[in-house]
Amino acid sequence: MENSNSPRATVVITTRNRGSDLRVALTSALKQDEPIDILVIDDGSSDGTSEMVAREFPSVRVERSEKSLGLVVQRNRAAQMVRTPFIVSIDDDAEFTSPRVVRQTLEKFSHPVIGAVGIPFIDIKLNDKVQQKAPDEQGVHIAHWYIGTAHAVRTEVFRAVGGYRGFFYSQYEELDVGMRLFDAGYIIRLGSSDPIHHYLSPKRQLGRNVTYSLRNLLLIGFLNVPFPQMLTHQARACYQGLKKHGASRLLGSVLLGMVRGFWGHIRYFPQRRPMTGENYRLYNRLSKSIGGMRYDDLFGRPL
Repeated sequence: MENSNSPRATVVITTRNRGSDLRVALTSALKQDEPIDILVIDDGSSDGTSEMVAREFPSVRVERSEKSLGLVVQRNRAAQMVRTPFIVSIDDDAEFTSPRVVRQTLEKFSHPVIGAVGIPFIDIKLNDKVQQKAPDEQGVHIAHWYIGTAHAVRTEVFRAVGGYRGFFYSQYEELDVGMRLFDAGYIIRLGSSDPIHHYLSPKRQLGRNVTYSLRNLLLIGFLNVPFPQMLTHQARACYQGLKKHGASRLLGSVLLGMVRGFWGHIRYFPQRRPMTGENYRLYNRLSKSIGGMRYDDLFGRPL
């Protein structure tokens, strides 16, 4: 018989050279009132991160790579190491604002078709808007993707759809998984827990992020969107990238993203698995709904 105190979830945090941020995240994770495991994946840090975790948080499991493999690859590695039914993932520059967040999030996995839950969060340094929060408790509210800094997934479902594609490296890998989850018959539910605070560490490279964002959006369209809708998706991605950054010093990053994205059409052609036409129609409708939709409004039946 399974011990009722056995952890149902593992809090996974991937990190690289953000020891002080990670300390805050771990302190908040250890205060959760739900029994959890905690796994830190150190992506080749050179600032003594792994040593700090071992010294200050002895109950936390830490796995270190000698060289940096990237956030996406490391989250896939973590999913293979986890032995609990659920993974709760936060960034190393985020923290749980109350001891209830993990428990409240797990309660939202109320049906087997719910493959992931977007946890409410606030980008503290930008504004006070709560993102990924269900507008009310009436029914099941769903979204077309989740944000990496605050989400939970069913471990086996995440593995079954193939996890993240390692070559995405960073930016929008969650959107790609969201499309594959939907096509496999799973949904992403919006949560209603106490929010996570995300502090958007200044150690982020804007130009690199712009390049990877556009590259990955083009790859996502190629790999997942059926023809001929794929053509519209690709044109929209290029237009939005140019509109947002074309008149700035980031134009070079935008153009580089385009080149890498279209080159990826050739390089990753064997991995193209477009959604079915009906699934894409529903998914596209969901993606255009600001703040998500109720399950029954999208599918025409209650969950």
